[in-house]
Amino acid sequence: MSADDENRFRPKPGRIRSDAPKGGKTKSFLTQAKKIARQHSTTSSRSSPRPGKTPTAKGGKGARSTGGPGVRRGRGAAFVRARTLSGGWRHSAPGMRRVVVKTRYVKEAGRNGRAAAHLRYIQRDGTSRDGERGQLYSATEDRADGAAFLERGQEDRHQFRFIVSPEDGADLSDLTAYTRDLMRQMEADLGTKLDWVAVNHHNTGHPHVHVIVRGKDDLGENLVINGDYLANGIRERASELTTLELGPVTEIEQTRKLSAEIDQDRFTRIDRAMVEEADDRFLDLRQEPAEPRRQFNRALRLRRLAKLDKMGLATEHAPGVWELSERMEPTLREMGERGDIIRNMHKALKADGLERDPLTFQIHDGPPEKPIVGRVVDKYLSDELGENLTVVVDGIDGRTHHVAGIDPARVEDARIGSVVEIGPAETASRPSDRSIAAIAEDGIYRPSRHLEQAKFEGRVPGGDYEGYVDAHVRRLEALRRAGIVERIDADQWRIPEDFESRAAAYDAGRNRQASVRVLSVLDLEKQIGADGATWLDRRLVTPDATDLASAGFGQQVREAMDQRREHHVEHGDATRSRDGRIFYRRNLLATLREREVASFGTAMAANKSLPFRAVADGETVSGKFTGTVQLTSGKFAIVEKAHEFTLVPWRPVIDRQLGREVAGVVQGGSVSWQLGRQKGLGL
Repeated sequence: MSADDENRFRPKPGRIRSDAPKGGKTKSFLTQAKKIARQHSTTSSRSSPRPGKTPTAKGGKGARSTGGPGVRRGRGAAFVRARTLSGGWRHSAPGMRRVVVKTRYVKEAGRNGRAAAHLRYIQRDGTSRDGERGQLYSATEDRADGAAFLERGQEDRHQFRFIVSPEDGADLSDLTAYTRDLMRQMEADLGTKLDWVAVNHHNTGHPHVHVIVRGKDDLGENLVINGDYLANGIRERASELTTLELGPVTEIEQTRKLSAEIDQDRFTRIDRAMVEEADDRFLDLRQEPAEPRRQFNRALRLRRLAKLDKMGLATEHAPGVWELSERMEPTLREMGERGDIIRNMHKALKADGLERDPLTFQIHDGPPEKPIVGRVVDKYLSDELGENLTVVVDGIDGRTHHVAGIDPARVEDARIGSVVEIGPAETASRPSDRSIAAIAEDGIYRPSRHLEQAKFEGRVPGGDYEGYVDAHVRRLEALRRAGIVERIDADQWRIPEDFESRAAAYDAGRNRQASVRVLSVLDLEKQIGADGATWLDRRLVTPDATDLASAGFGQQVREAMDQRREHHVEHGDATRSRDGRIFYRRNLLATLREREVASFGTAMAANKSLPFRAVADGETVSGKFTGTVQLTSGKFAIVEKAHEFTLVPWRPVIDRQLGREVAGVVQGGSVSWQLGRQKGLGL
C-alpha cells in the first residue's frame, strides 16, 4: 500500500438527513405529493364509511350511503378540492369584488314554527327598495308562495339560511337576477336542484339578500353540503358574479375604500391586516418599503394607528414601533355593533316622525333590570339568520330603549305604535315546586307520601296519579343536577329551606328571555276616542304620573290623558266639578269593557249561527275554545257551546287548549281557568 493510497480521501455519502432538532425523517417530494393526494382523494380510506355506519358531513347528519366513499364530505366537496389543488380561494385576491356571506344551519325549523317566524320577518314592512313589504321570490316565480314553501319543508330535518351581501350591491343592476345566477351556480357545484326562496333587503347601507334553502336534494334525500363550501365556496361564486358584472376593483377604488376605513369606529380590514402582521402584538413599521403599493399600505397603518392611539387601543413605544392592545379587536367590534344599533334606532324614530337625543338611548344587553313601559317604535330580527326579535321602545321615562333577543311569540300582538311593558325574566315559582315544598316534612320530600295524598284528594284529572308524582320527581332530578336538592334514596329527597326561591332563581338563570306584556295594541291617537277600556283609562283611574317624563313619549302620554278625560266628559262617563276636578263613573274600566264586549259580540253573532251571551262576574263558563279576538279592552277568547257563544278575557295558558273543551270562573276582568294536566307533560 503506497503513501498516496493512505492519504487519499474517498467520501461515501449516505442518505441526506435533517440537522434540525426534532426535525424528523425527511420525506421525499414523491412521498409528500402522495400524502396531499390522499388527503384530497375521494377514495381515501379515511373518507370511506365504516361497516354499519352512515356517513355524515358538516352541515348535516345521516347522509345516504349510496353516494359512495366521499359522501361524508358533503355536496360541493369536488369544487372545494379543485380550488385547493389550483391554488386556493380567489375571492380575496386583488381585484375581486368583496361579498359577505353568512350561513346558518337550522334543525327541524318546519316542525316548531321557527321557519314560519323567520319567513314572516324577512318579509316585514320597510325592507324593499321603496320601503314597502319585502317580496318573496324563487328560481321561477317573482312572487313565490311562502305558505307552500313552508308546507313542502314541514318535515325536513333541517334547512339552510344564507345572507349574501355584495360590498358594491348598490351598483348591481338587478339583485334578483344576481341571486338566481348565484343559486344556479350553486346547483351546478352541488350536483342537485335546490328548493329555495329569497327576499331582497334595501333597509341597510348595503343591499343584501336573504335566501332560505330546503334541506332536501332533488332525490328527496337530506341535503348535506360540504363545510368548506359553506364557508368559502358560496362566497367564491358570489364574488365571481359580482366581479363579472362590475369588473375588477381598480387601484383607485381600492385606495378609496381603504382610506375611508381609517377613522371608522369598528374593526376594519386595516385592523385585521395589522393583527395578522403583528408579532406578539408588536408591529414594526420603521422600514419604509420601496414599492409604491407597500408605501401606501404603511401610510394607511400609521394613520390608523394614530386613531387607535387616541382611543387607547395602540401605543407607540419608539418611532415606527407600535404595540396593539389586547382589547383592540373586541372593543372595536363592540363599538361597530353599537354604532349599527344607534343608526337603526335613529332610522326607526325618523320613520315615525320623531327626534330623540342620542344621549337618551339605552341599549340593554339582556332583559332590563326594571320594567320599561313605552311605545313600540320598531321590531326586527336580532340576528337576521335567526328568529328572536329586537324591539325599540320609546319609553315614558324619556329614554329610547333597545332590547334584543325577544321571543317573537311574546310580541306577536304588538304592532308599531302599540304600548308594551318589557321587564326582567319571569322568576315566579312553579306550581310543582310549591307542591314539593308543601309535601316535604322536616326538609324531606317523599314521592310515596305525595302519591298517597294525591289519591286521597282525587284532584288529578284522568286518575294518573303515578304520572303526576313522576313529573315532580323529574323536576327534582333537574334541580339535583343544579345542586339545589339532594337525592338520599329512591323515596327520599333532601329539600333546602329556601327551596322555592332557589328553584325560581335557577329558572331565571336559564331563561334569558325578557318578560313582555302588551298593554295596548292601539297607539295613543286611537286610544283617545276608543269605546273600550284603554291603557289611558287605566292610567286615569290610578292618577300617579310620577313615572311620566316631561319630554318625549312621557309628555305625549300626559297630553293624551287630558284629551281622554275630555272624551269621557263629553260621553257622560265623567263629570267636572266647579273647582275643575274630574269624577269618573263608578267601575269605569268594567263598564267600558262590558260595553265593548257586548257591542262586538252582537255584531259577531250576525255572522255566526250562534247567538252571543255576555257572562257576569263570578259566573262559571265552559265550552269549546275556538279562537281569539283583539279588542280595545284587550284580547278575548271565544268559547262556544251548542246553542251560544261568549267572549271571556284571554290568558296565555289557554292557547294550548285551542279546539278543546275548557272551563273557568270569571273573576274581576280575568278568568281562572281550570285546565287538567296531561299525562307525561312537565308541570
